[in-house]
Amino acid sequence: MGDTGFLAPLVLRIAASLPDQGLYLLAACTFIAGMARGFSGFGAALILIPIGGSIVGPKIISPVLLVIDTLAAAGMLPAAFRGANRREVFTMASGALIGVPLGTAALALADPLILRWAITVVSACLLALLVSGWRYHGQPSAPLTAGVGGVAGIFSGAAQLGGPPVVAYWLSGASEAFVVRSNLMLYFAISSLLTAISYTIGGLFVERVFALTLVILPLYGSGLYIGSRLFKLAKPSTFRFICYVLIGASAVLGMPALDTLLR
Repeated sequence: MGDTGFLAPLVLRIAASLPDQGLYLLAACTFIAGMARGFSGFGAALILIPIGGSIVGPKIISPVLLVIDTLAAAGMLPAAFRGANRREVFTMASGALIGVPLGTAALALADPLILRWAITVVSACLLALLVSGWRYHGQPSAPLTAGVGGVAGIFSGAAQLGGPPVVAYWLSGASEAFVVRSNLMLYFAISSLLTAISYTIGGLFVERVFALTLVILPLYGSGLYIGSRLFKLAKPSTFRFICYVLIGASAVLGMPALDTLLR
C-alpha cells in the first residue's frame, strides 16, 4: 500500500503532462530523432522541435529535448572527447557562451505562435543549407569559429537548432567524418551545459518537462543506440537523404497553419 500510495500521484502527474492529441506522432518523431542524432551527431532538433512544438509548445519541447539528449548521449561522450579536435571545439563553445543566453531569452519571452513560425522558417532554411551542399571554403580562424559558435548558440538556446551552422562549417575542412562527428558530439555536450544553465535561470524547467521526459526518454535512447550502430553499417549518403526527408516533413507538419492535422 505504501508503494502504491507513493506512485499513484506520480502516475497522475505524468498522465496530466501528456498531450491530449498527437502523442503517438510525438513518440514516433522522438524515436526517429534519436536515430538521426546517433548516426550523424546532429539532426534531432530539426526533426523533433517543429512537430513537438506544435503538440506541446516550444517552451516545453525545447527543454525536454535538452534533458533527454543530455541523458541519452552521455555514454557517447568519452569516445567523442578522444576523437575530437578539442581546440576547435572549445573555440566554438566560447561563441556559444554568448549566443545561448540570447536564444534562451527569445524562447522565454517571445509569443509561442510567433516562435513556432520562426522555428519553422529557420528549420526550412537550415535544411536548405544542408541539402544545397554549401560549405565554407575560406581559411578557418579562431574569431570565425567563435562567431559560428555564437550563431549556433542563439539557435540552440531558442530551439535546440544549433547543428546545421556548425555542421556546414566543420564539413568545409579536411577532417574525416569520424572527427567531425566527434567534434559535434563534444560541442553539443558543452552547448547543452550552457543551455541548461540558461534554461534554469529562465525558469523553463517546469514539472511538465520532467514528466514528459520520463515518457519519451526510452524511445529517444533506443533510437540513439540504433542510429549509432547504423553509422557503422549504412551508407552515409542513403541515411543522409532519409534524414533530409524527415526534417523537411517535420518542418511542414510543424507549421501552426496545419495544427488541425495534429489536434
